[in-house]
Order: sequence, then C-alpha cells, then structure tokens
Amino acid sequence: MSSDATALDDERERFPTLTPAGRAMLDFLREHPAAPTYRNQSGNKLLAHEVEDVRAFERDVAAASVGWPADRRPAWLDDFVRTTYASVPHYRALGAVPAEWSQIAPVNRADLANDIAAFVPDDADIARMINFRTTGTTGHPLIIASHPVVAARYLAFHKRALRRFGVQLAHGAGQVGVVLLGFQQRCFTYVSVTPTMGESGLAKINLHPDEWRTPQDRATYLDALAPEVVAGDPISFAELLTLPVTMRPRALLSVSMLLLPALRAQLEQRFGCPVLDIYSLNEVGPVAVYDARVGGHVLLQPRLYVELLDSAGNPVAPGQRGEITVSGGFNFCLPLLRYRTGDHAALDMSGEVPVLAGLLGRSPVRYRTPGKWINNIDVTHALQHLPIPHFGVHQEANGVVVLRLAQAMTPLGDQARAALEKLFGAGSVMLAVLTADDKTVQYTSDLAGARE
Repeated sequence: MSSDATALDDERERFPTLTPAGRAMLDFLREHPAAPTYRNQSGNKLLAHEVEDVRAFERDVAAASVGWPADRRPAWLDDFVRTTYASVPHYRALGAVPAEWSQIAPVNRADLANDIAAFVPDDADIARMINFRTTGTTGHPLIIASHPVVAARYLAFHKRALRRFGVQLAHGAGQVGVVLLGFQQRCFTYVSVTPTMGESGLAKINLHPDEWRTPQDRATYLDALAPEVVAGDPISFAELLTLPVTMRPRALLSVSMLLLPALRAQLEQRFGCPVLDIYSLNEVGPVAVYDARVGGHVLLQPRLYVELLDSAGNPVAPGQRGEITVSGGFNFCLPLLRYRTGDHAALDMSGEVPVLAGLLGRSPVRYRTPGKWINNIDVTHALQHLPIPHFGVHQEANGVVVLRLAQAMTPLGDQARAALEKLFGAGSVMLAVLTADDKTVQYTSDLAGARE
C-alpha cells in the first residue's frame, strides 16, 4: 500500500464522518503559514450513529437537573450499583451487593493504577476503546479506559458550565470552536474537528516558543483561528497574557490547576469574557464549575453522586470538609463506586444545585506557624491577590517555608514572600525557582503532623 493510501486510511480511522468542509478545516489548521509544529495525530473517531448519540446526550444533560435530596442518595444510584457489581470484575469478585451503602468499600487512584482492567465492565467494546496515560502527581501514574463517545461527551458538561455564564456556543462549519493551550517543553499537540458542532475546528497547541518558527507566530496563529473558546491552565494562560493577540474568545476555560482570583481578573479584563474555573479529573471528567455567586464549585453531572469522607472512610458531618468521593459518571468504560479523588471540600446542599465549597486539590496539608497549625487553604488565601499561575509551598523540618515560583514570576517574589510572612513570621520564608515539572504538587511538608 502506498504511503498516500496509508495516510488516507489513517485519516478515515481518525475522522470516520469527515466531509470536504471538515477536511478543509484540518488543512487550514495544519497549513496556515504561522502554524506551529504539530507533533501528534488524533481525531474524534466518532461513527455516524455515535455523532447522533452524542447530540442526544448533550440535549439530555442540558435538560437534566443536578442533585439529590439532602437526606438520601439519588434514585438512579441503586440500579447503578447493581449493574456495576454484576458487570465489573473487581466488584463481582466481592460477591453480593452489600445491604448498606456504607459497606461498599471506597477505592482510590492506587486501586485503579494497580489493575485498571479489573474496573472495566465485561460488555465494554474493547475494539473501540481508547486508553490514555495520566501523570502521577500523587505517586500513581494511571491508564484511563475510555471510548470516543466518552471523549465527545465532555462537551455536554462544558456547554452546561458555559450556559451558566450566559454563553451559548455557536461556531460551526468553517469556524474554529476550541483551542486547547499548553505551555511545556513538550506536550501532545494535534488538530481535529467536532462533528456535533458542524465540524468546527479544534487545535491543541503548545505555546512554548520552541514549537514555532518564530515566537511572533503564536499571536498571528491564534488571531487567525479566532476560536470561540480557549481552554488551558493557569500556566498557559499566564503565557497567553504576554502575547499581543487581538482575538476575542467568548470564554476561557481553566482546568487542572488552582486558578487564583488575581489571575482570573487579569484574564477577564484582557479578553473581556468570563473565565471559568472547571474542576475536572481524568477519571471522572468535568465535575463542577466555580461560581462566585454561590461561593463555590457548582456540580455539572446529573448522574454523579458526591459524598465527603474523612480519613477513615466515614461521612463527615454536614458542612464539614472531607475528601470528595464520587459514584457514577458518564464514562461507561470506567463506572466508579465511592472513588476517593484525593481532593477536599465542603458540600453545600442548600441551593438548587450542590456546591463544593472551599475546593482544594489533593490531600490538605497543615503548616506550622508561631503558636498554631494552619490549613493550606490559608496559604492560598494569602497569595490570592497576586496573579501567580502556579506555585509550590514546602515547609522544611526546621519550620522554614520555601515558596517556589516560576522564573517568569520572580518579580512578584518579594510581594509573595511578604504575604506568607504575615502567616509564618518575618524571615521564615525563602524563595526558590519552580522546576520545569508542570505538575508540581503545590503543598508539601516535612513536619510530622502536617497531614490531617
């Protein structure tokens, strides 16, 4: 088979429903004079009937309510538990469904990392399954079992989040819908189209200058794409702020890292659009979006049950902080039962939709200050007035606090140190440069008792 024929077959596999208009969009994204180096190939892989299924799913999610009565679990959960125990090897091996919810043993990332296949249902379509590897900031790199339909379903929850802020997506054929930003030495980059949005364009790009013919091409290319939505993390958004772009997206979506209010304010002022802070996990997908009007992250998934557990696996009292533990979800290749996420918050059930208040990623860490312990949320509050995209705070065994900032943020170092010294005392905070590891855990300590 010729190389051209092989390339065509690869394209058909990645884009089974591609039309001439969709191919023209792919060509535009790849061949623009200012385009970056695209190092990878990817695609939606959706079959024609799956495109319609995803559209129906989006309509259902848009119309569904999210939540459950404060004194009991959601009605759909019992059937979900029975199906999971019958079809998932890990649970089937445990025997009958426990009589009480509390008897279902929680699982965590280490359990999935140890044997992901044991958590995949028997009826999963192995031939259509896709897998991707996540980096292990908590010591457990993980392969996630997924499917092209599951990947396409993310958009339903992003749309729900955007509608909360008055944004209804409209870009379709001949337009670029989404640009995904990274800013790393090397990251996965590709172009694609979104069939449920008229084959609007999608591009995952790396803003690192080494990925471009000239650094100036970054702004030229983004302005040429004029995406409706730009998604990234605080690191890539901080780099975006340095570029002389004139594009006007309708929204920015921040995922994967803590977004401090000062940086959000800078982005909103610069681009004149809402900046959504979305709490999302590779294992679960988009979970919640921050809404200052309700004081926390509003849940997005109609079929995701959230409970908060203490370190012993017991539910915390109403209004208390605990580890976010989820059941259900939309990934039919990885149904979850009492999955401990490693993230912590309080759950507010007082409104129309459950809200995660005081959300902090990963296990909370206590820091020793003169005379008392404080939570890492206090550290976050101390720094929130500064537009820092990412940072690390480590307390050494002798009590000294090391604040790590990216090289570009060192001009803010003195202000950040002064803010922390209000908590820890004068002369107790040292500055260091954050390493190239984009996934650095933000809060760490060598002190005994730092982990609650």
